[in-house]
Amino acid sequence: MKYSYYPGCTVKNQAKELDLYARACGEKLGFELEELSQWQCCGGVYPLGSDEIATKLSSVRALAEAKEKKQDLVTLCSACHHVLKRVNDDMRCVEDIRVRANNYLQPESPYQGETTVIHYLEVLRDRVGFDVLKEKVTHPLNGRKIGAYYGCLLLRPGKIMGFDDPENPVILEDLIRALGGEPVVYPYRNECCGGYLSLKEKELSKSMTDRIMDSAEGFGAQMLITACPLCLYNLNQSTSGAKLPVRYFTELLAEALGVKEEVSGE
Repeated sequence: MKYSYYPGCTVKNQAKELDLYARACGEKLGFELEELSQWQCCGGVYPLGSDEIATKLSSVRALAEAKEKKQDLVTLCSACHHVLKRVNDDMRCVEDIRVRANNYLQPESPYQGETTVIHYLEVLRDRVGFDVLKEKVTHPLNGRKIGAYYGCLLLRPGKIMGFDDPENPVILEDLIRALGGEPVVYPYRNECCGGYLSLKEKELSKSMTDRIMDSAEGFGAQMLITACPLCLYNLNQSTSGAKLPVRYFTELLAEALGVKEEVSGE
């Protein structure tokens, strides 16, 4: 199975591990991520202005290219997924945005939100299946108590993202179980880490990450996994007494599937 793949800027520099492990695991599980040929930065933040069109055009180009290839569009970065999913909803549901974007881009055929945007985790859950994934595990994470950190971008707004229950998500916990680990459910796993505040409101952001880390450790987690590069960075800046390692979920997936060493060279 082949999917169009939108990597995003961060995955090409500071979050290379998120990408490299995902590609290797995809091959192991029987699917391929075909990187879009002319993708551009999505902007990292969904523009809320109803009259804003320019910052949505790069997302529309990516969505239209996936449509031309007749492929679903897979993302890894939580921020990229959030922006692409919401822009796609705009193109499907908001006539003014759809008309203006198509007038500007002048595609061969108007783009109207036809592409299905799915996160890599949804590929594992809905296309591969966690039961099948469990059978592929060669190095189970036995005895590892792992907390899932969702953050906010994957989950909200719930109706548009359609990813999981925004108040009680389970997809990462189900992944941890499939890999042989023990998921730790703690109260702050779907609360914002203050990522977009970390430059302007450093103390506020720090207090938010500290609460998350303290909560996870207090409930017995030995480490955290996430899909968001900004969340990983922010959590690793925490000054909390809880010094939990934070990893991308793809790293643990690669470890459990026995491909981590060939990717990392360890």
